[in-house]
Amino acid sequence: MKTYLPLLMATSTLAAQPLDLGSRWELFVDEFLVAQKSGVALKLHDPIKREVVLETNQPWEGRTCAYFSAIQDGGKVRLYYRGSDGGSDHSDAQVTCVAESTDGIHFTRPKLGLIEAGGTKDNNVLWRGVEAHNFSPFLDANPQAKPEERYKALGGVKQPGKNWAQGETPGGLYAFASADGLHWKKMQDTPVITKGAFDSQNLAFFDTTRNRYACFSRIFSSNVRAVQSMTSADFLSWSNGVPHQYVEGVPMEHFYTSATVPCPTAPHLFLSFPKRFMPARHKVPEHKEHGVSDAVFMSSRDGVHWDRPFLEAWVRPGPDLKNWTDRNNMTANGIVITGDGEWSLYISEHYRHADHRIRRLTVRKQGFASMHAGAQGGVFTTHPLKCGGKKLLINYATSAAGSVQIEALDEAGKVAATMSELYGDEFEAPVLDLSKLAGKTLTLRVKLKDADLYALRFAD
Repeated sequence: MKTYLPLLMATSTLAAQPLDLGSRWELFVDEFLVAQKSGVALKLHDPIKREVVLETNQPWEGRTCAYFSAIQDGGKVRLYYRGSDGGSDHSDAQVTCVAESTDGIHFTRPKLGLIEAGGTKDNNVLWRGVEAHNFSPFLDANPQAKPEERYKALGGVKQPGKNWAQGETPGGLYAFASADGLHWKKMQDTPVITKGAFDSQNLAFFDTTRNRYACFSRIFSSNVRAVQSMTSADFLSWSNGVPHQYVEGVPMEHFYTSATVPCPTAPHLFLSFPKRFMPARHKVPEHKEHGVSDAVFMSSRDGVHWDRPFLEAWVRPGPDLKNWTDRNNMTANGIVITGDGEWSLYISEHYRHADHRIRRLTVRKQGFASMHAGAQGGVFTTHPLKCGGKKLLINYATSAAGSVQIEALDEAGKVAATMSELYGDEFEAPVLDLSKLAGKTLTLRVKLKDADLYALRFAD
């Protein structure tokens, strides 16, 4: 067995208050669990670009469709989006559209017969008006939600005028509710959130970990597009907005949207896929509008303080010049589970072009980032942990020559449980027998060689 780089255990670390993870999954999208490391580092994993799932080519849709939301409700996946062909943000002609799928890949437009648009009611339009500019729905996970309010949404903009971006003009975000996700009504006649800019996708969801609603909406900070977070107990009365905060050294960049979601397997952890906007860049000379965009990735454990260990792009525009024109590469809000080990997200392409569309992306289950070591190998130790089960499960992948090995150290720093070298590619592999350590404090020492560790959890 290869001898890995030495890593000394600090006495102060072993004596610290242990982290109680319970049986929840912890993803290596940050270094929350990591106390010391040598020869390993966090690695961002690119999603795979798959097929185009929808082209917005209907008369009531158009070149500036935007602000997609993907919602998985049982065996059905819905894509909600704005239908618009370049009119004003305050145009009453804007509509909210929906497309449906049973697999997250093949989408069709239901003929709802609700609202006339494009000269017909034989369409997939469910709302018409200024609120459709950024109508952003979600499936309410609140166990106390009324059946007639099973779906909720936010939508609306500020009226033009001096200091509109600071929220000092009339207007704001209205609250909507629906029993079926198709027939919607306002929950009250006045906006529920008024302090902000809102000319973007302003999304919300029920935070099951903290038993409250969370909203992430557009603000401007020193003339830079940014995001604020708010919370609510009832979806109608909201706290004051708190701008997102980053550690020193992280650049302030234009985040046009945030696409923030609770992680499907770890809802205490928020994942965000902001569209990063570079307004001064102009790649395609014949295209009138300035600005280029890509998508980035970050995470948070409270919705206010955000980890950005990866400053590079999560999705690049690529060789297609139509993705190098303004306001492209906008990640839809929502993660859809499309396979045992596959998660799907969606991203828009060809904004302002006749073939504007949205494409599916896939990532490994929990596989946005990992603790990674190359062929030379490396090792890291965790902070002290309260052992929350009788075994340890991991989501990992190695090369044919690579390996993972984990040891559990007791409070004295001695090996209390170990395993043979493991190689392969598994989403939920049991690796340590911890039956004698359940409820006690331990530290994990993880040795990696040409391998990625994506997530771990204790289980019975």
